[in-house]
Amino acid sequence: MSDSVVTMRWTGDALELIDQRLLPSRLVYQRCRDAREVACAIRDMVVRGAPAIGCAAAFGIALEALRLKDHHSADFESGLARGFEVLAASRPTAVNLFWALERMREALAAAPRREPHPAAESLVEAALRLYRLDIATNHAIGRAGADLIRDGASVMTHCNAGALATAGHGTALGVIRSARDQGKRISVIANETRPYLQGARLTAWEMVQERIPVTLITDSMAGHVMRLGKADLVIVGADRIAANGDVANKIGTFSLAVLASRHGIPFYVAAPLSTIDITIADGGAIPIEERSASEVTGYGDIRWAPEGVAVFNPAFDMTPAELVSGIVTEKGVVSRPDAAKIRNLFKA
Repeated sequence: MSDSVVTMRWTGDALELIDQRLLPSRLVYQRCRDAREVACAIRDMVVRGAPAIGCAAAFGIALEALRLKDHHSADFESGLARGFEVLAASRPTAVNLFWALERMREALAAAPRREPHPAAESLVEAALRLYRLDIATNHAIGRAGADLIRDGASVMTHCNAGALATAGHGTALGVIRSARDQGKRISVIANETRPYLQGARLTAWEMVQERIPVTLITDSMAGHVMRLGKADLVIVGADRIAANGDVANKIGTFSLAVLASRHGIPFYVAAPLSTIDITIADGGAIPIEERSASEVTGYGDIRWAPEGVAVFNPAFDMTPAELVSGIVTEKGVVSRPDAAKIRNLFKA
């Protein structure tokens, strides 16, 4: 699936994104032509998943540069500044967004003479490099993590950390894909992932496309499934990892890690180095996005909660490093992560 269906397509003058709100019933691409449209797509969950958000934001800057390339230099730079601002405000938790925007700022600073036409060309090339790098990084993560999965293993996962959450192949699902490609017989247990159902709608869909056996369960069934011995390990993705190894990921991840610890099941996190934020000491400092109450009170056109009920809807939670068996990166697996081990990842 990661080769035949791509999350995003660059056409030269637009970015086409799978509208993930419509999956699995419909496969539709939404076209974005400037930074504001890309920011709306990120905020409205057309595209989601930390690496995919970063790649989309980079293309958003490239699109804004193309839109402004015939303007005077001052208007070009002020317009791009607004593009950076609107994209940075689209979602707060996924650090890959800000990492990608910083790479685009560096590309702009290095552009020849900062003139609009060559600067726009440089920014397009920079966005394409980030896109290709993400795919290569995910394959490296997959290779590094595949050895953690034995032949015949049943892997539980939460949310969607697959091709749909990246430029291709995926992080957590990339590990599963890579293990499968090694000839291992693997099955997946996909938590539905309330309230937005990324596991039910997206992970299950990806695994069906790949012909990898997948069983869908509700989030509240995870502990029972573990107690029955039906899960050999857990692999999830991440939206931001603090310098000490604490992990912010989709709401429900912390509960899953606690359950895995209680049942003696390894709990792994698969993420690129760009997801690690070494400027944040621990998970308590990671900003947690809160989303609309409507995601909890119903789905689509159906409402099941009474009018007037109060709703708390954090999109992410924080899993302390002590519950993480290992973080799988493009540089390999960091077992029992801590601040020193995280620092070593960034040494040349």
